[in-house]
Amino acid sequence: MTGATRPMIQRDWVAKTLAGTLLGLSLAFACSAVFAQLATEVAPPIRVQLAMWMVMPVWLCVLSGSYLFRSGGRAWLWLSVANVVVVGIWLVARLSVRG
Repeated sequence: MTGATRPMIQRDWVAKTLAGTLLGLSLAFACSAVFAQLATEVAPPIRVQLAMWMVMPVWLCVLSGSYLFRSGGRAWLWLSVANVVVVGIWLVARLSVRG
């Protein structure tokens, strides 16, 4: 077998880690806000606790999934797009529930 083997540790792991950490946290907060805004039939104390406790699992899933991107740039791009989409959903839900 001749050919170049791929190194075990990729060069852009720092970019992927930062993207998953920073953008993953903001995405987790935005998902929590969407849940808190849309779960109006759940009692307020339970809704607040569920919204608070869902941040960590969502954040860790995004952080671990950020290593599946081909490059750090793609991780930053797609996680930024996901943040914009989820914040947009939150704004629409906020206007429609209160409006």
